[in-house]
Amino acid sequence: MVKNVLIATDGSELADKALIYGLELARALHAKATIVTVTEPWVDLVPAEVSIAFPIEEYEKGAAQMAQHILSKAAQRAVEEGVSCEVLHVKDQYPAEGIIETARECGCDLIVMASHGRRGLSRMMLGSQANKVVAQSSVPVLIWRA
Repeated sequence: MVKNVLIATDGSELADKALIYGLELARALHAKATIVTVTEPWVDLVPAEVSIAFPIEEYEKGAAQMAQHILSKAAQRAVEEGVSCEVLHVKDQYPAEGIIETARECGCDLIVMASHGRRGLSRMMLGSQANKVVAQSSVPVLIWRA
């Protein structure tokens, strides 16, 4: 029985569709929702040459503001759906690792997330966080495809 659904979001239009579906599913199952957004490590996003012009403090401030915006919209949607939820901002992790760790720490029974469904070279170049979650998660994962 599913009691706690983790819903991963990055605030994108596709992730919003997965959020809506995850909340509807949580409501139908009388489950709680744990909504998470993950911020990647600053050092992997900014080359050393750029770090002087874009200091870590600015990155962290912007990431925190963006996460707050994403999560407040998600929490409002949960209220509209009548679903009890907790929202979390996981900092300095890659999305797949942050999602899996949060699911474990929060005792989630199911992970709901979106995937662009990229194939070929774009998948190889960009990677697939959804694929990593599916491969490494110890709980079931429901993927909302584009």
